[in-house]
Amino acid sequence: MGHNRVYNFSAGPAMLPEKVLERAASEMLNYGGTGCSVMEMSHRSKEYDAIIVSVEEKLRRVMGIPDDYSVLFLQGGATMQFSMTAMNLIGKTGCADYAVTGNFSKKAAEEAAKFGRVNIAASSRDKNFSYIPRQTELKPDPNASYFHFCMNNTVYGSKWDYIPETGAPLVCDMSSCILSEPVDVSRFGLIYAGAQKNMGPAGLTVVIVRNDLPFCPPEGTPVLLSYPEMIKSKSMYNTPPTYSIYILGLVLDWIEEIGGLSEMEKINRAKASILYEKLDQSKLFRTGIEKPYRSMMNVTFTTGDEELDKQFVDGAKKEGLISLKGHRAVGGMRASIYNAMPLEGVEKLVAYMDKFEAERQ
Repeated sequence: MGHNRVYNFSAGPAMLPEKVLERAASEMLNYGGTGCSVMEMSHRSKEYDAIIVSVEEKLRRVMGIPDDYSVLFLQGGATMQFSMTAMNLIGKTGCADYAVTGNFSKKAAEEAAKFGRVNIAASSRDKNFSYIPRQTELKPDPNASYFHFCMNNTVYGSKWDYIPETGAPLVCDMSSCILSEPVDVSRFGLIYAGAQKNMGPAGLTVVIVRNDLPFCPPEGTPVLLSYPEMIKSKSMYNTPPTYSIYILGLVLDWIEEIGGLSEMEKINRAKASILYEKLDQSKLFRTGIEKPYRSMMNVTFTTGDEELDKQFVDGAKKEGLISLKGHRAVGGMRASIYNAMPLEGVEKLVAYMDKFEAERQ
């Protein structure tokens, strides 16, 4: 790591690949001979049009997005998608299925209830969101317009280890695991993700949506919250988050250089297994997440003692390991080890955990 950079374990905005930042810096004042920065370009210019078109092409290639899906570059974060998905899709039957397996899926279900009837088809709240309900335990409503779930649980550190099947189109929040491994897009009706974990800077939300979904935004839906309108205008109804889209393009170049998502998955699995192995053999640290459901992106752990946890986080900062404090809903520690976290960062964290533990035995 150059330039006195720290290992940043933040859940988002998260660290970006150094190569991407260096390239952005080298193009900051003069992009491609235009004499200006991408930040300063008109989104209607042919120079910017070439950028957004190429970013969509790269995303389609890297994720294997079929031709009958639209790719949208929107704003408002995944949180705005909690509203937008419900506004556009729930009206068909007035009902939707939601699986509540963590903080953000709970918020999504609460938001959707403003627009129709929400059926909680599955929940893991009974064990503090430490597991993922099985396919056989799902209780979908036969009338549901769609089934919504959040694939990776950023706050608690669990992940769906299968893709549910209920007959209704799947709507999936992939904010904290998109681009971390290959995924069969054709199994989903709609995928959305805030960019600030694995894709780029905050401000961009990517939506991948199958064109034949029965959109029925109610009368009076604001134009920016209508999927049909945003598809029609190719995300250009108003100024999209131009710079964040450009950075996503650089991130996709970096993933392709690595060898695509199957290579990315191997690297991510290696990083996560080092950390979980440490947790499983440690006498001081433990994780509450059951083995099959452990997130590869957000590893949550604790000593079981608030004061010790605080000492651990404070000491880590001195070692250049930052943002390890857990989410306020769960406390403890959380190491977010997204794509851009290098293997050395995880090794350095484990070495610090060893040292911290040895000093306290």
